[in-house]
Amino acid sequence: MPKLITTHTRIADLGIPRIIVIGGGFGGLEVIKGLKDQKAQVVLFDKYNHHTFQPLLYQVATSGLETNSIVAPFRKFFNNHSDFYFRLAEVIKVKPEENYIETSIGGVKYDYLVIATGAVTNYYGLSGVHKYASSMKNIVDATKLRNKIIRQLEYALLTEDEEMMNSLMDFVIVGGGPTGVELAGALTELKKNVFPKDYKELDMREMDIHLVEASPRLLNGMTKQAGEKAQEFLTKMGVKVHLNTAVKSYDGYEIILSTGERLISRSLIWAAGVKGNPISGLSSEVVSPGGRLLVDEYNRVKGHENIFAIGDVAVMDGDKKFPKGHPMMAPPAQQQGKRLAKNLRNLIIKRDLKPFQYFDKGSMATIGRNKAVVDMKGIRFQGVFAWYVWMFVHLMSIVGFKNKVFTFFSWMWNYFSFDRSNRLIIGRNEEKIVEEEPKQEFVNINS
Repeated sequence: MPKLITTHTRIADLGIPRIIVIGGGFGGLEVIKGLKDQKAQVVLFDKYNHHTFQPLLYQVATSGLETNSIVAPFRKFFNNHSDFYFRLAEVIKVKPEENYIETSIGGVKYDYLVIATGAVTNYYGLSGVHKYASSMKNIVDATKLRNKIIRQLEYALLTEDEEMMNSLMDFVIVGGGPTGVELAGALTELKKNVFPKDYKELDMREMDIHLVEASPRLLNGMTKQAGEKAQEFLTKMGVKVHLNTAVKSYDGYEIILSTGERLISRSLIWAAGVKGNPISGLSSEVVSPGGRLLVDEYNRVKGHENIFAIGDVAVMDGDKKFPKGHPMMAPPAQQQGKRLAKNLRNLIIKRDLKPFQYFDKGSMATIGRNKAVVDMKGIRFQGVFAWYVWMFVHLMSIVGFKNKVFTFFSWMWNYFSFDRSNRLIIGRNEEKIVEEEPKQEFVNINS
């Protein structure tokens, strides 16, 4: 079979402004949506051909939703946009002095560049954690984590060694933000409602779920009341919460905590932080210590008139309410994307730009069935009503009507049946017992 050699992006010059968007996350989507019917050529570059609704990745990882419930193909989503082009590629470098980007499929010039590359997992220099822990930034990560959770229990059935069995059945989640809290709650519900039916030979009382947080409380981005209530919910559900505790090392089997405590687990799930994901080629002076690009009130990268950055990869200078930058969550990215689309329209027709102002609608997190915490402006509530609010907001935020329907019916099925139907291992032996360890003795399944 002949080898495919790609040397050009095959994007024709239409003689109209070319706006290149790097990254089809929440912010990138809003920019493209806001430019519909604008006399401009809009080009999206992304390593994947779909948008992922990241707040619900944990539900894919814990068998609550199918993968196609939270992803939407770019080409289908924008098939009614004129002069829209998508290229499946990784952007390698920006050359600002040439208005040019280098990609894995060739180079292309731009008139305006929007960097919406989001964030990547921050392992804080812990090489063992980087090598052995599970992260959750995309649909592939979530599917691999689901595989691992189910496969670990399958392995636990095959060993007579008690410590080995516990290492396979115990789960350690690092990071007490919304992702960590929601994962801990979802795993606890699997332990209570699903795994006892699937794995009758295992004693589910031996399955421990640990949540490790380096700060004094959970949900630091929310109110103290929300954090305390989340901890109360999780503790009653059986989660072992470790506050003021950090991970010092992990070798795929043993976790050493800053308190000196030693946890044995094959499953360390890292939800402890992220850092910006900038593109190579920009000056180091515009990159913050956290990997975010410094932008002005119009989301322009400092020192560049036609390069913009939005969302998790951007940190805006001058917002007194958010001196360290806006929260690395979906709402700021979406609002910046909408504002930037309007400003790009203004640039094209030579009008003045309007500065971005973030409207904080609040934060929320779910802990499990009928349990959630919500902080809205002047209103704080927890429990069943908060859980319904959380479901409604997330359901309405999912991209695509079909995805909303799939998600709604999956949630209804899970709620009334106390079951999770998507308990599938996709792929063969992707996650194995740590190879460096001596071969373990398993039970003969025919005995």
